[in-house]
Amino acid sequence: MKKKLVLAYSGGLDTSFCAVYLSKKLDYEVHAVTINTGGFSEEEITAIEKRAYELGVYSYTCIDATEAYYTSCVKYLIYGNVLKNNTYPLSVSAERTIQAKSIAEYAIEVNADAVAHGSTGAGNDQVRFDVIFNILCPTVEIITPIRDLKLSREAEIQFLAENGFEINFEKAQYSINKGLWGTSVGGKETLTSNTNLPESAFPSQLNNAVAESTDVTLHFVKGELVGINKKVFSFPAQAIQYLESIASQYAIGRDIHVGDTIVGIKGRVGFEAAAAILILKAHHLLEKHTLSKFQLNLKSQLADWYGSWLHEGLFLDPAMRDIEAFFESTQDKVNGKVFITLLPYRYILNGIESDNDLMNAKFGSYGEMNLGWSGDDVKGYSKIISNSLSIYHKVNANQTEVDAN
Repeated sequence: MKKKLVLAYSGGLDTSFCAVYLSKKLDYEVHAVTINTGGFSEEEITAIEKRAYELGVYSYTCIDATEAYYTSCVKYLIYGNVLKNNTYPLSVSAERTIQAKSIAEYAIEVNADAVAHGSTGAGNDQVRFDVIFNILCPTVEIITPIRDLKLSREAEIQFLAENGFEINFEKAQYSINKGLWGTSVGGKETLTSNTNLPESAFPSQLNNAVAESTDVTLHFVKGELVGINKKVFSFPAQAIQYLESIASQYAIGRDIHVGDTIVGIKGRVGFEAAAAILILKAHHLLEKHTLSKFQLNLKSQLADWYGSWLHEGLFLDPAMRDIEAFFESTQDKVNGKVFITLLPYRYILNGIESDNDLMNAKFGSYGEMNLGWSGDDVKGYSKIISNSLSIYHKVNANQTEVDAN
């Protein structure tokens, strides 16, 4: 009997190569599994399934993990306003965790002998998949053809052609990963430090037929996006997808992220994440109005840790659950509306409206008037708060003169 192997299958070039190579060359019974994290439509899943069987897989399964992905991870990225290196919403980093977890659980369910993924040997995904697999299904063998054979995309295309499978070379020049929280775009341009991605590389294009600008209102309840304009959603993931359908037409949320990979080299990746960027920026603006100074300070520090551990493949570390609990406890007063204007390639955060807004004229207006203190109060406070520094500078004044001489 052939060994049973579960392949994490997206339908892209790398996993298409794996499907053929693992079944034809290594003689595995390949069970292809797509974990839909909100990036595929029903039509796309149908096409991916058709293609999988054409490539010779034994079975194909699609697991819709969109809601689980939001509940276990995306929600906390929003609560924490997490942007890696102040740029990247961790689109792929986040979805790989739920994809790997779902693949591991499926492999156990079908009693698989092996699991496989199409990661290269130079990127982050190989670690993210391997770490989850080592924890959740440690007795199952991990197979990684692209990494082990050190293949280029051109070599993969040639192999598939030699085995009777034609690939659109123009389309295959770019590695596209699409999910609920954004789409990553990798190509020859991201292998350099000085070249930008061309307009055509991005899956979403500027729609010249839409209005020159449009206003949207995001409604948050306890930190979660529950409504857009007058439309209310039963689950926040639906709101994210709806906002993406509007904002992506303006080509908003594009950038190139530069960062340190898990394997120790610098890397660049392009992305488009219209909904993610708008939600993070809107949520952060609402928090600046509704949270205390020290809540905001502590949250920003923990957000850096959370984003880094997620990026490094350490999603299952119990410290992540501790940070999530803190994030959740801060969201009780994060309620209200955020008003945004969308324009081609950019957006404007116009302001917020909230019953929990701490910027309240009843207590004074910044730079204008005070209602809760007197000038003498401020004089006394300033004297006390500066006392320790005053002592420091007086004690060290003579030493400074000595050093100068």
